[in-house]
Amino acid sequence: MKSDIHPKYDYVVFNDLASGQKFLTRSTVSSDKTTEWEDGKTYPVIDVEISSESHPFYTGKQRIMDSAGRVERFNARFKNFGKKA
Repeated sequence: MKSDIHPKYDYVVFNDLASGQKFLTRSTVSSDKTTEWEDGKTYPVIDVEISSESHPFYTGKQRIMDSAGRVERFNARFKNFGKKA
């Protein structure tokens, strides 16, 4: 591999703003914000809006869409569309 062409791959803490969970993993992203992790070391922090801890798909708290109600509203809005008067 060529030297000095690859991004720095190091430990980073991802902070899920929705659930408050923090994950320590490795990434190429960096940040000026830092936090002290459970091991006593300081790592950069990346704030994310949503992660696997708070996303409805992973938590099982998905909303059921009312598709029947949507279809009925659509048909009611456009029932006379295209008809000649």
